[in-house]
Amino acid sequence: MTSQQRLRRLLTGLLLVAAAGVGYALWVTLTHLAIPCPFHAVTGLWCPGCGVTRMCLALLRLDLAEAWQANPVLLVLLPLIAGLLGYRMVCYVRQGHTPAKRWETLAWSGLAVVLVIWGIVRNVV
Repeated sequence: MTSQQRLRRLLTGLLLVAAAGVGYALWVTLTHLAIPCPFHAVTGLWCPGCGVTRMCLALLRLDLAEAWQANPVLLVLLPLIAGLLGYRMVCYVRQGHTPAKRWETLAWSGLAVVLVIWGIVRNVV
């Protein structure tokens, strides 16, 4: 597969994800019905991702204060996550599927640790 084909494939996938996100945002905005967190439904505890829908909807309205209230840790980590995903997408377009570099694995592992700690802290405090 050429880099042009990989780019087309990636853009198609991104367009589908964006369309699904916009559709979900419209659905939640119009109906006030969102997908509940299964972890919270079963345990009554907040998972590290609880509030992500409210955060994203607030970001779409450019309401940073509300986004911060919904999930401050994910809001702070969002640029790093976007950067890591963007880097991986560029690698895919240029070279196809390649193994992650050591720094990428460490970065994702660090993010996972931060999110686990956040999941614990938000239920204790």
